[in-house]
Amino acid sequence: VDQHLKGLEQMGARFELEEGYIIGRCRKLKGAHITFDLPTVGGTENLLMAAALAEGETILENAAREPEVVDLANFLLACGARIEGQGTSCIRVQGVNGLRGAEYAIMPDRIEAGTFLVAAGITGGELLLRHCPFTELEAVILKLQSMGMDITVTPDGVLAKCGCPLRGTDISTQPYPGFPTDMQAQIMALMCLADGASVVEESIFENRFMHVLELMRMGAQIKVSGHTAMVRGVSRLTGAPVMASDLRASASLVLAGLAARGVTEVRRIYHLDRGYERIENKLSAVGARIRREAE
Repeated sequence: VDQHLKGLEQMGARFELEEGYIIGRCRKLKGAHITFDLPTVGGTENLLMAAALAEGETILENAAREPEVVDLANFLLACGARIEGQGTSCIRVQGVNGLRGAEYAIMPDRIEAGTFLVAAGITGGELLLRHCPFTELEAVILKLQSMGMDITVTPDGVLAKCGCPLRGTDISTQPYPGFPTDMQAQIMALMCLADGASVVEESIFENRFMHVLELMRMGAQIKVSGHTAMVRGVSRLTGAPVMASDLRASASLVLAGLAARGVTEVRRIYHLDRGYERIENKLSAVGARIRREAE
């Protein structure tokens, strides 16, 4: 959030903290040369939208290169914005007086697709994913394949299956095109049932291992040291009451529950609904025994 606000302040906005609320004021945003300390998807997207209607030119340096940033830029272009450089670390935006309506098909959710690929692996099952963004998921797919999953492109979609024992692997989260931090928790659930040891290094966000203690409730063997978690695979997980702490953590617990013996109850699933639409219905349709209960 700090990077968002600093960028907007460079464009002429002013922010004050009043009784716990951030109040923003601005008569007219003006173009600016903004350099992010670290690539940030949300910051890049917010400033990209602000720059589209700002007065003059805005340059975003060290911008995020994620496919979602490119997709947003392409949507804004369809609405009349003037943008170039999306998909690179330097984006230039020439502000326009107004945007027009447009019809635009947004890209499939690559993190949802990646979560379902892990679901196939953790259950030893088989899934066909239609409209799966295969190229944008390359870093995830390569790691899943290294763990023993068979993932191929077919005329009907991406076919994922896992008929052999899983193998441990190591990952380090990185900005795109590296391994996405939003898939870290899900692949950790898979590592819990893989042969051997796996190492997860979280280099993007602080406190992104909140799911570890909950996975350990289910029998996982995980040790955390700073930004690194070592996972030693176990023969099975056991269902238990667990608590979701954030969006991706909740997805990892659902995945672990699919493979665990007995019943797993995931609480605080409002986190899950931030990023997955009716996930229980989609998983039930392919054989999962899962249902939503009122909290």
